[in-house]
Amino acid sequence: MIRFEPPVEPRRFEQQVRVPGTRWLTNNPNATTRPPDHWKRCKSELADGFKNLCAYSAMYEPVGTVDHFVSWDEDRSLAYEWSNYRYASAWINSSKQNIQANQMLDPFDIGDGWFEIILPSLQLRISGSIPESFRECAEFVLERLHLRDDERVIRQRRAWYRLYQDGKLTLEGLREMAPLIAAAIDKTDR
Repeated sequence: MIRFEPPVEPRRFEQQVRVPGTRWLTNNPNATTRPPDHWKRCKSELADGFKNLCAYSAMYEPVGTVDHFVSWDEDRSLAYEWSNYRYASAWINSSKQNIQANQMLDPFDIGDGWFEIILPSLQLRISGSIPESFRECAEFVLERLHLRDDERVIRQRRAWYRLYQDGKLTLEGLREMAPLIAAAIDKTDR
C-alpha cells in the first residue's frame, strides 16, 4: 500500500451520481438490496485520480472497481459520496466484505514508506517506518486483503518485475505501474 491523495471530485458527479443516489436513498430508507450503482458513471475519473493504480495493491489496474471505503452496510449515507470512493482491483475489493472501516487502513492516511516489497520474493511487509499504533491494523489488512503473499498478487508483481529485469520497462515506467517494486529496486541499488 502507498499513500494516495484524494482525487478531485468531477464536476459532473453531483448531477450524475449524488443527486440520483440521494433521491434513491430518500425513497428507499429501509432497502435491503444494494443501491443503484450510479457511481460507475464516474469510475474513469476515479481511476485517473488514482493514476490507474489499485488503492490497496499499488499496481496498475486497467479494469478496477469503485470501492466504498465505508461500506453500504456500515453507513448508507456515504454510498454516493465521492470522498468515500477508492479505486481497487475487484478481487481485492471483494476481500473487504464484512470489514468495518475502522479495521482498515485508508490509502489517504498511509504514510510514505509504511509498506515495502522484499526482493526477490516480492512479498509485501510493513516497514520500520509505520507507527506502532498502526502495526496491528496493517498486519490485519495485509492478511485479509491477501496483499502479503497471495499467489494472485505475487503473479502480478512478478510480471512487472520481469518486465523491468528484461529491459522491457524502465525504472521510471515501473514507478508508474508498480511503485512499491520500483522502491524496492531503489533500496537494493543503494
